[in-house]
Formats: sequence, C-alpha cells, structure tokens
Amino acid sequence: MKNKTSLVLKREYLSRVKKKSFILMTVLSPILFAGFFAFVGWMATKKDTSEKKIAVIDDTYLFQETLKNTETLTFDFAKDKTVQDFRENFDESGYYAVLYIDKAIKDGNAKEGVKLFSNKKISLSVQSYIEKSIESKKLNELLNNVGIDKDVIDKAKEDSNISIITRQWDGDEEKKSSSEIATALAFGCGILIFMFVLMYGIMVMRGIIEEKSNRIVEVIVSSVKPFQLMMGKIIGIALVGLTQFAIWVILTGLLVMVGMKFIMPEVNTQANTEVTQTIIDQAGGMTQGMPEVAIVTEQNQFMDIIESIGNFEWGFIIFAFLFYFIGGYLLYAAIFAIIGAAVDNETDTQQFMFPVMIPLYIGFYAMFNIIKNPDTAMADWLSIIPFTSPVVMLARIPFGMPPLWQILLSMGLLILTFVGATWFAGKIYRTGILMYGKKPSYKEIWKWFRYKS
Repeated sequence: MKNKTSLVLKREYLSRVKKKSFILMTVLSPILFAGFFAFVGWMATKKDTSEKKIAVIDDTYLFQETLKNTETLTFDFAKDKTVQDFRENFDESGYYAVLYIDKAIKDGNAKEGVKLFSNKKISLSVQSYIEKSIESKKLNELLNNVGIDKDVIDKAKEDSNISIITRQWDGDEEKKSSSEIATALAFGCGILIFMFVLMYGIMVMRGIIEEKSNRIVEVIVSSVKPFQLMMGKIIGIALVGLTQFAIWVILTGLLVMVGMKFIMPEVNTQANTEVTQTIIDQAGGMTQGMPEVAIVTEQNQFMDIIESIGNFEWGFIIFAFLFYFIGGYLLYAAIFAIIGAAVDNETDTQQFMFPVMIPLYIGFYAMFNIIKNPDTAMADWLSIIPFTSPVVMLARIPFGMPPLWQILLSMGLLILTFVGATWFAGKIYRTGILMYGKKPSYKEIWKWFRYKS
C-alpha cells in the first residue's frame, strides 16, 4: 500500500479552507482586531473637552494662585459660603463640584484637609489635577519653612537620576543589550505558541470525533494506514492554522495602517501635536542651559534601543520560533488526536483533557518565572522536556543562547515525541473507530494500544 499521507493532508486542508465558516472567520477576525485597536487608539488620544466649573471654599487663603484655570477647568473662589450652602441648590448652580480646603491642611493634616463634593462620580483627571496642584504648593511651603529651596531638590533629583546601560560580552566584542526587549519578545512568543497549540490542537480532536460520529472514518481507514491517516490529518490542520494565522497577520496589519492613515487622521495629528508640545514643555521646564543636553540624551537613549534590537540573534530567534511554534502544535495535536480517537463525543473528552493540559500550563506559568531568571536548573529541564519546551525554550533564547547540546536535544526529543504520539494515536484510532456508545477508561485505551493490527 503506497503512502497516502499526502492525500489525507490535501483532503483535510481543502475541506476546511473551503468552508464558509473558515472564510468568514478569516476575513472578519482581522476587521474586528483592527477595529478594536483603532478604537483603543482613538480613545487613548481623545481629550475631555467638556467645561467644568468648580466652586472653591479655601479657609486657608493660600491656594488661589495655585489652582489655575485650564481649557476645561474653571475655579470659582467663593467667599462667606459653606459647603452646605452649595449643597442645597447644587443641581441648579451649574457647578461640577465643590472643593473645600480646611485650615487643618496648614497644620500638616493634608489627608483630611481637602474634600471634593459633587452629586456624581468625580473624574479621575480632575481629581489628579487638583491633588498635584495642592501638593506642589504644600510641598513648597513645607520646604520653605525649614529653609530648603525646592529648585535645589528638583535639580538634585535630575542630576541623581540613574539609567543603567547594559552591555553583553560576546567573545572579544561588547554589545548593547536590553532586558526589556528580551522580556517582551519572550512573552510574545510564549503566548502565541500557547494560544496556537490550544486552538488548533483542539480542532484536530474535534475533527476526529466528528468523523467517527458520521462513520466516515470506517470507509477511510480500510484503505489508509492509521499512522498515515493521523499524520495527514495533523499536518493538514496545521497548514489550515498557519494559513489562517498568516492571513490574519497580513490583513490586520494592512487594516491598521489604512485606519491610521485615512480613518483617523485627526487623531494622528492631535497625538503628534501633544507629543511635540510635551517635549517642548519638558525642555522649557529644565534648568537654564540644559535643554540641548536633555534632547541629546533622549536621542542617545533611542539609538541605544535601536542598537539593542539589532544585536539580537534574529536569524536564530525566528528559526527557533517557527520550529517550536510548529513542533509544539504537532505534538499536542497528536495528543489531542489520541483523545479524539478514543471517544465518540466531546463530552467524554473532559476526563482526558486535564492531564494533557497540565504540562502545557506548567510551561506557560513557568515562563513568567524563567523570564526573571533564565539560568536555573528548572529552566534547563523544562526547555528540554518536549511537553514544555515549545513555550519555555522561547522564553530562554532572547536572554542568551542556551548551550547547543540543550537546543539540539530539545528539538530532537520534540520531533521523536511527536512521531511517537502520532503512531500511538494511529494504534488507538484503529480500534477506537469501532467503539460506539462506550465511555473508555485509561485501562481500556491501553488495551487498544496493545492489540496487534
């Protein structure tokens, strides 16, 4: 009997990509993703333009110069009035809130000395602006009382601000490195692999259960070896997943770019204006003679980031990501195929799913600890064990190349375990297709595996 894996693979791939549900989800998902990111971006740059008038009762008479009006906030300092006076007809007063500053704040009781009253929840931005304004005035007053100039403290803070520059030795060379970029890369790769393995591994299991329920497989298995059938199904669905994933990435990227350019031009303009103004304000607020130095420092930091990104071993990182991305899916898809071959409805899968998911979750949650310390014995073992290596090895690589023997052993074991799991699934499949209406146990599955085909 000639190898018919390619025929099964082709059937699995074409039968799924031609489904209306596949086409619909493949097209709609990027639109939903792009719409979500566009909405988040629009909300992030949207400013509160509603004008708010706040009545101020200042028993200390210290903060009239401190609470300055803004484009949206107006402070109206009231005399000879109490909070109760405003409360009686607050709805008709036109005020957004009433700010009461007690004399107690002069005695050092800053926590109890300021109250903000309203008939609705106070905006966080309004509360923050008032707090910072009063805190600044109060701090200046306290420092002046003990003979300390606040400008001296600000200058000292600026001069003592330390930003550690990390360097990595690579033979005789010295390269700039960035733990922040490595952490983001490790998280991104780990989460992508975890989600892909779950989503498409379960798809393999459901596909096998569906075929068993429809008795399609009884016809197929008579002319195809179980191992060939399993291999074709697993790789075929893997190609479906990769096709969908690639389309999602391309379409989402294009839609986000189009949205940023045409749908939200005013948002981009507003954001750029705000960033520019922030830089100008920061430079203008520095000590005289320092803006040029500050700007040069910011530029140097940006160039350090770019250089750090370039110093990563991107060729190997991309290769490793693709290998473990595909290898992790193939392994767990084969394991899910075993479950699908053993049961004839999705309800019966629950008793088998939990043990299968444990090592995947162990790898996922261990990733958070390994990112903090990638050189532990736990990191070494979990990056070699096939059931956890797809997530864990990708968490180690951005922080420095693991020993070559560990990488080769990890990859070799992943491939061998996948082939072994596929062979095991084929053996279970051969017997399981004839079992209907019976909930199998682990002992029963082991008997099926030992049957001679």
